[in-house]
Amino acid sequence: MKNLITTLRNIFKIEDLRSRILNTLGFLVIYRLGAHIVLPGVDPSGLANLQAQSEGGILGLIDMFAGGAFSQASIFALGIMPYISASIVVQLLGIAVPFFQKLQKEGESGRKKMNQITRWLTVLVTLGQAPGYIVNLKAQSPGAILMDGTGFWFTSILILTAGTLFVMWLGERITEKGIGNGISLIIMIGIIARLPQSLRDEFMSRLNEQGGGLVIFLVEIVALFAVVASVILLVQGTRRIPVQFAKKIVGNKQYGGVRQYIPLKVNAAGVMPIIFAQAIMFIPATIAQFFLNLHRGKVFAGTFTDFTSFGYNITFCNPDYSVYLFLYSHFCESKSDGRRYEKEWRIYSRC
Repeated sequence: MKNLITTLRNIFKIEDLRSRILNTLGFLVIYRLGAHIVLPGVDPSGLANLQAQSEGGILGLIDMFAGGAFSQASIFALGIMPYISASIVVQLLGIAVPFFQKLQKEGESGRKKMNQITRWLTVLVTLGQAPGYIVNLKAQSPGAILMDGTGFWFTSILILTAGTLFVMWLGERITEKGIGNGISLIIMIGIIARLPQSLRDEFMSRLNEQGGGLVIFLVEIVALFAVVASVILLVQGTRRIPVQFAKKIVGNKQYGGVRQYIPLKVNAAGVMPIIFAQAIMFIPATIAQFFLNLHRGKVFAGTFTDFTSFGYNITFCNPDYSVYLFLYSHFCESKSDGRRYEKEWRIYSRC
């Protein structure tokens, strides 16, 4: 504990690092404040149905990434997800389209062009998702719409698009003027935004007569801490691939013959493959929700919405989760670290 306090003091003694940390905190506070600003013309007290819809499925996943902004009809309701979708599309185009392959090989200038294309594609994706969000809002919580008409549609689509672009801008500013990985921090702060409330609810539930008491709550906290520590070890872990170079004698001196290591990350793909796999699993369940009111569609809907049913467990939703996870992990790892490992191999090979 003493070493931790000393480390934190030393961090804030460095002016540049202190400035970056404060900038990051400031940008994150702005993002969280914007997540609570409701769209003009929407009554926040009438969003109960929308919030209930966002408790599970793919909409719950989106709401989690948005830090609750999706279920609150906030100006940041779409969050950073359109930018992530656009980034995935651009990465896939880099595999199939020669033009994007050429940009990837142009170095820094090519990267800037691809970033600009990703931004414009984010605008198009947001303009496509914003009307769908408003249609869903009107269907789930019609009483929350205080004014309806062309003006409401135009302003809402414009604000949702501008909100997503502003969140994207905050992520880029965190990367440039903060501690880095701005988009990842935006996603993280959205996920942990509900942590204090969740801990409070869990604590209150354990104090009930059948909740198990304070001891069970402390056991859960210890288990949660152990899980977090294990994840950190997994993320920081590397596989050291040994490389043995041949000896070379020049005159009376011997060169080479040393043993080097190529550090490969154990979990180079991170958490994104799990997120993508879950999103694919939730798509059938989300579509099935539209068939619940149809007599002939109840069997189909029950198959995909009841996660404990026999039908769900023999369909592609559950068994192929590991397949999705493997495919996305392979794609993310090969795209994110392939070039870096190739560069390291070339450096080691010249030693």
